[in-house]
Amino acid sequence: MIDEFAKDNLHGRLRRDREALLWKIDGLSEYDARRPLTATGTNLLGLVKHVANVEARYFGEVFGRPSPEPLPRWQDSDGSDLWAAEDETRDQIIGFYRRTWEHSDATINELPLDAPGHVPWWPEPYAGTNLFAVVVHVLGETIRHAGQADVLREGLDGRTGLRAEHEERIDEEARAAYRAKIEQAARSATAPVKA
Repeated sequence: MIDEFAKDNLHGRLRRDREALLWKIDGLSEYDARRPLTATGTNLLGLVKHVANVEARYFGEVFGRPSPEPLPRWQDSDGSDLWAAEDETRDQIIGFYRRTWEHSDATINELPLDAPGHVPWWPEPYAGTNLFAVVVHVLGETIRHAGQADVLREGLDGRTGLRAEHEERIDEEARAAYRAKIEQAARSATAPVKA
């Protein structure tokens, strides 16, 4: 009974955070969705592409259920899953992610949490795993990258939040006052102590 509750709960959170990640590119220009926003090149569409590849591998190869989507060999990973090439459209990447969800969801739905899996890119003795550990791992990856996307999107146009229905109108004046309050606290905490 606890296994089904845990499975349903984790799977529900994974579904929620997938949608949150996709929402972060909603309404952006092609350029803003693709352009590098950090010194290391992190970009919003690349995060979606990366998480799609992560899901495809973990819920596919690990359980002997290869993704129906063509994937490069994991041994040949060169970082190209972290950005969108010129000939890749946003719709193609989002479509790949959504089709990956279907395959991943089927794996999660059809296997018990203790179903054994093998992650060939993990070192021994950790390569042997089970569905529970993989769901937690992929959920962690999705949450991590959705959080990155949230910060990147805020830097682009100020939009924040988990889902569109929870988004509040941006009050620039209130944000500026709040930020100034935090800045003042940081300056005060690091000011030299007067004797």
